Amino acid sequence: MASSFSFQVNHVDAHCAARQSTFITPHGRVEMPAFMPVGTLGSVKGILVELLRQTGTQMILANAYHLALRPGEEVVGALGGLHRFVGWDGPILTDSGGFQLFSLAQGAQVTEHGALFRSHIDGRRMELTPERAIAIQETLGSDVAMVLDHVVGLPAEGELLREAAERTIRWAQRCRAAARRSDQALFAIVQGGLDPELRVDCARRLVAMGFDGYAIGGLSVGEPPEAMYQTLDVTVPALPHERPRYLMGVGRPKDLLEAIYRGVDLFDCVMPTRNGRNAMAFTDQGPLRLRNAQYEKDSRPIEQGCPCPACRHSRGYIRHLFFAEEMLGPILLSLHNIAYYQRLMSQARAAVIEDRFCQFREEKSRKWQESANGAKSGAKP
Repeated sequence: MASSFSFQVNHVDAHCAARQSTFITPHGRVEMPAFMPVGTLGSVKGILVELLRQTGTQMILANAYHLALRPGEEVVGALGGLHRFVGWDGPILTDSGGFQLFSLAQGAQVTEHGALFRSHIDGRRMELTPERAIAIQETLGSDVAMVLDHVVGLPAEGELLREAAERTIRWAQRCRAAARRSDQALFAIVQGGLDPELRVDCARRLVAMGFDGYAIGGLSVGEPPEAMYQTLDVTVPALPHERPRYLMGVGRPKDLLEAIYRGVDLFDCVMPTRNGRNAMAFTDQGPLRLRNAQYEKDSRPIEQGCPCPACRHSRGYIRHLFFAEEMLGPILLSLHNIAYYQRLMSQARAAVIEDRFCQFREEKSRKWQESANGAKSGAKP
């Protein structure tokens, strides 16, 4: 592991692979399992960094692809690097942009050298190679940089998956050779779709190169949840015990607990903030869709006992903010959802240490399922 970092597994639950660990970076420690809110352009939308800290957030994610397009990594570097630019003094992970080439870039053409594409902002023709992805992230100065990987949507033909996995391995090697900063950890990304042999082969070959951490990418892109869990069942055991394990872009609360159960340490997803901006709140009793008429005169907080700023108000008030198109509504629900995710991670860490994670997972899943069944029957949450 890079000299400025350390990782230690403190405890593994006696009844499953769930683990509580500590990841130390140049900008602080991260107690895992941990969830990173997504600040794609250096901002978790609408949330001041002081309020983000109050939710229990330890680490955030930014995106090298987006920041290279605007304002440009050289601008961020000139303004003191990503931490000073954002005003966040804790750990930051930057994604390289592989998923954005798959999801956003116009007419992306992937070759062995890299990817040629047109900016989704202004149509400029651009190129992203493994070496360029590392150079961008080193200029940004994040604590953790991700290799450039080749992402394909699911379902996909076997040959396409194999080609993408092989290219991901070759690109990872080029990223490793290009990396220069000792104060920036480099994480590899395991690809291979839903093919267990491809996943295990990709994981083993990346592990042999000796990265600082390992991510599982290319999931939550259209496959059923059970297929994702089965992929984790075979992939996670192929990753080293002594390195962080990161599941990229996966964010339903149930999915987080299922992944922790299988030994994953780190997560990110836009779901808490995106859903918050669309008037949906996460709770232990299941999601609340606050645009619904049943909440118009509901005097209860979103969730009893939640200390977040949103829960100082009534559901009826939050609903009013959305219908009045007041920006405070999306801000408050985003804060609540991030706080809910961070509380879930804190509870998960405690459950692992006490060897009761399996029970914790089952209790949460049962409540969420009961809520889903109640919603189908028209019961009021």
